[in-house]
Amino acid sequence: MSGHSKWSTIKHKKGAADVKRGKIFTKLIKEITVAARMGGGDQTANPRLRMAVTAAKTENMPKNNIERAIKKGTGELEGVQYEEIVYEGYGPGGAAVIVEAMTDNKNRAVADIRHIFSKANGNLGANGCVAWMFDKKGIFIVDKKDIDEDKLMEIAIEAGAEDVKEDGASFEVITEPSDFEPVKTALEAASVPFHDAEVTLIPQNMAKVEGKDAEQMIKMMDMLDDCDDVQKVYTNADIPEDVISSM
Repeated sequence: MSGHSKWSTIKHKKGAADVKRGKIFTKLIKEITVAARMGGGDQTANPRLRMAVTAAKTENMPKNNIERAIKKGTGELEGVQYEEIVYEGYGPGGAAVIVEAMTDNKNRAVADIRHIFSKANGNLGANGCVAWMFDKKGIFIVDKKDIDEDKLMEIAIEAGAEDVKEDGASFEVITEPSDFEPVKTALEAASVPFHDAEVTLIPQNMAKVEGKDAEQMIKMMDMLDDCDDVQKVYTNADIPEDVISSM
């Protein structure tokens, strides 16, 4: 299983009962607000906002919620000012973990995140301690049943994709962040269905985490995902399928 989709796959296997739509909406609204504040409310001129709105629509967020979040970001409506912070550290078993947070209270955020790491026998580290283990890439997940590999390769590479990799029942289309939008446009123009399209952090190498450490790692990632100030979590933890199934 690839490094990028490992945690996404674990969450999927844990089942829809774990999905908290209210929390998903909260995270998406924060991202839309900050994107609009930093780059303006015009989606055509603001790639980050365009990506955030696309993600919100994928989750069936009402149009009014999206528009309000944009207006709060541009200052047309009063809203909370969020600060973006990245935390790095190690989970149980020594796996690298990167946490992207968006908060209106930095002291609360770092205290909560440090507590989660500590509770799972991990530890929060200094900035830069694990970031070098990850590469920032664009990624699209395409189900094998929807397209032939050669055809997908032709469309993606011609549009600027870096690589197309096989991952179980799916293909992963990998791009440089700057090539994400052109590849997305090309896939849409060719009517290639894709999901989990995002610019993300992909680990260069995976770290095997087993037994009790693997169980604690899953619990820690769950707690981080559930934290109000946390937007995204990345890890290079390679957790055995039997541990995922047992939980």
